[in-house]
Amino acid sequence: MLLEHDTLSAMRTSHPAWRLLRADQAPLIAAFFHRVYIAPNQRLMPQADLVEALEDELFTLRERLGPDVYPKAAQEYLNDWAANDKGWLRKFYRQGSDEPHYDLMPATEKAITWLVGLAERSFVGTESRLLTLFELLKQMTEGSETDVERRLVELERRREAIDQEIAKVKEGNVTVLEDTALRDRFQQFTNLARELLSDFREVEHNFRSLDRQTRERIALWDGSKADLLEEIMQQRDRIAFSDQGRSFRAFWDFLMSSRRQEELTILLERALALPAVATLNPDPRTRRIHYDWLEAGEHTQRTVAQLSEQLRRFLDDTAWLENKRIIEILRSIEGRALTLSGQTISGDFISIEEPYADIELPMERPLYRPSVKPKINSRKIESGDDAIDATVLFSQVIVDKPAMVRHIRHCLQKEAQISLSRLIELKPLTHGLAELVTYLQLAGDTFRSTIDDEALETVYWSGDKAERKQATLPRVIFMR
Repeated sequence: MLLEHDTLSAMRTSHPAWRLLRADQAPLIAAFFHRVYIAPNQRLMPQADLVEALEDELFTLRERLGPDVYPKAAQEYLNDWAANDKGWLRKFYRQGSDEPHYDLMPATEKAITWLVGLAERSFVGTESRLLTLFELLKQMTEGSETDVERRLVELERRREAIDQEIAKVKEGNVTVLEDTALRDRFQQFTNLARELLSDFREVEHNFRSLDRQTRERIALWDGSKADLLEEIMQQRDRIAFSDQGRSFRAFWDFLMSSRRQEELTILLERALALPAVATLNPDPRTRRIHYDWLEAGEHTQRTVAQLSEQLRRFLDDTAWLENKRIIEILRSIEGRALTLSGQTISGDFISIEEPYADIELPMERPLYRPSVKPKINSRKIESGDDAIDATVLFSQVIVDKPAMVRHIRHCLQKEAQISLSRLIELKPLTHGLAELVTYLQLAGDTFRSTIDDEALETVYWSGDKAERKQATLPRVIFMR
């Protein structure tokens, strides 16, 4: 894109990222979204959780900057940021839930990423980026080479270099990277990993736009079913076989390999254990960045699945309506034929009513009737004198379900499968039976699991009065 004056002038007023940077609330928006969404790689948030987090943010700012700063309520700010004229948040309802959810728009993440890049860096690596560029050029030239002789020459040259390196290692001459080079490469890896998560949000947005266009076409379509399906499938194939779609499919196939996941886990553990990398104080989430990639890719796959589900629902509804109309016509013909069977037909056999216009005079319409006003009893409410024990209101048990999910995933990173009793042994129950039931719910809804009815296990926990309680149930095994 050429940075011409007219183009930039239009973007300044229409592009959501530029509007965010010009907004009066830009510091609040960027800081809050970076802390809530980007830093922990949070894809979706329910409205109640997001409102609570924003209320805490506003309370802290008002305590420090004065009560007049950001005067509106948290819900009002969220509604304003999710409006169509802003386009910074996406407000929607998930399937099977009546609570609104919020997600960042790609333009918002671009603006925040640009702001992050403005900060001064104590260490700026250049060697790793140069080597990356050089390696990309080699892959392009070698991957497009069709001359067999040239490819053989290049492969033999690489084999000779590998043989020489093997000989040096056998002699004890091992060359290792310096601390500066290690920090340079790790910084480059962290930046690319974060950029990849941002790209996922944009890819998901593109597929979601296709899904929205498909729903609009289905709602307004009055032609044949075949023409609509042909048009929709052409749009879907246009994205699926585009450069973006092919690249995403290749990435997904690569990352879904269990061997690749184990290899990434081992490499990350070894890299983060290096003393030179530890001096950079890396983000703890870097250790499981490949699982964040999987989660982001899964959101994109769900969007594609919604498109397929919308097509299937359209076909089912259309086929049902067509079959219903056909059955009604057939039954009408059968009933008419049975009525006329055994009779001598005289006169008209089939008739069609002549077209006519319905005449309705204005005075024939009923007049307006006012509704009956309700009678309200205005008796005063008398206060009672009964003593009510209010301690029950403060004895509620709240089970931290996300923490339990993280505990299970952390254990499954180390082992391919783990039993429920082992999970409770590693992290004892703190809320008793309620927490045990939540583990069973996660086994059926969130994780792959199996139940061995022939083997029984007993789990223990401490009650309110420090009494030891137990429950015996079939063995439940969580699998990776």
